Amino acid sequence: MPLFKRNPFGHILFIKKWIIRIVGIFFHSRFRRFNNLKIEGSEIIRNLPKKNVLFISNHQTYFADVIAMFHVFNASLKGRDNSIKNVGYLWNPKLNFYFIAAGETMRSGIIPKIFGYAGSVSVERTWRSKGEDINRQVKMSDVSKIGMALDDGWVVTFPQGTTTAFKPIRRGTAHIIKKYKPIVVPVVIDGFRRSFDKKGLNIKKRNVLQSMVIKEPLEIDYENEDVADIITKIEYAIEQHPSFLKVLSVKELEKVAKEEKALKEKRKFWD
Repeated sequence: MPLFKRNPFGHILFIKKWIIRIVGIFFHSRFRRFNNLKIEGSEIIRNLPKKNVLFISNHQTYFADVIAMFHVFNASLKGRDNSIKNVGYLWNPKLNFYFIAAGETMRSGIIPKIFGYAGSVSVERTWRSKGEDINRQVKMSDVSKIGMALDDGWVVTFPQGTTTAFKPIRRGTAHIIKKYKPIVVPVVIDGFRRSFDKKGLNIKKRNVLQSMVIKEPLEIDYENEDVADIITKIEYAIEQHPSFLKVLSVKELEKVAKEEKALKEKRKFWD
């Protein structure tokens, strides 16, 4: 019998628990004191099954977004209603909680590596590497890792693959949904880009109202809906469809259309 219990990725759960506790306590004040986090939808978290749940969210910083989700989800499971007051809910955190991240980002330093041990499912980006646009095949081992995480618990993904708003949804997310048929829960965040730097580690501005809205799971016909339909549902669910822009110039419309066309050409291997 092993001395320490591990998750499917070989991470020792005792170590993972302490990383979540320490990082969570360190960041708690950034959502409670320096800035305020408004939460909606805690009751939805409590009604979800223990595994095969995929959270889809817009993305504003590398790390603060998912750290806030660690707080909100654990607080919700401990009976807190739209509140992360009193950080004691992290003493026994949910350990089968994962987030999908670019391997390049998670290998970029000691802090990302520590965060990675807390729950990262690292994948290789197929469209960008070292600041350059690329076009490479998806690694089936990456797809399998996401399946392992879903089979073990909850997974967070940022389907735009970037912290830039209103970028096209990556088709891979829709294929994961069709393949593994998870419950898909949309999350919409705001204010993180204004309050944190791009990495989400340092406070850029104080007294910013951050928000996190957890929505009801999407209704998806896994067998009959095609990838394009699911992508459209995701765009609206996480409020990243171009129609959510209050003002969209002709130039911006042309740019969005150009990016969508380029993305389709690069991702033909998903079809």
